[in-house]
Amino acid sequence: MDRGNVISHKDMKVLVDSGNARIIDVRLPGEVANGHIANSVNIPVAEVEEALKMDPETFKMKYGVDKPRMDDESLIFHCQMGRRGAQATEIAINLGYTKARNYTGGYKEWSEKEVK
Repeated sequence: MDRGNVISHKDMKVLVDSGNARIIDVRLPGEVANGHIANSVNIPVAEVEEALKMDPETFKMKYGVDKPRMDDESLIFHCQMGRRGAQATEIAINLGYTKARNYTGGYKEWSEKEVK
């Protein structure tokens, strides 16, 4: 994955604060229950490919949000520390979501810097 497909904490914070981020948390539900980034949607990494192949109506019914567009610049994947987020980002890019990015710091970094 090239550097263009990652996002720093600083840029992630700007996107989250803007309310325009499309954040997909690829951790397991038990991990998400211990804390998550605001407005993120939990789609475990094992489900990402199937989810992104769904038609928009099915996606919305299952996850409660609109399916990301293929050209969505605010589509961000993250996990706890970066590895699963990178896997999910690669899956998305291979499916045509070419602007998808991975928040490499993951929830670990986010919770250290943002959770008070």
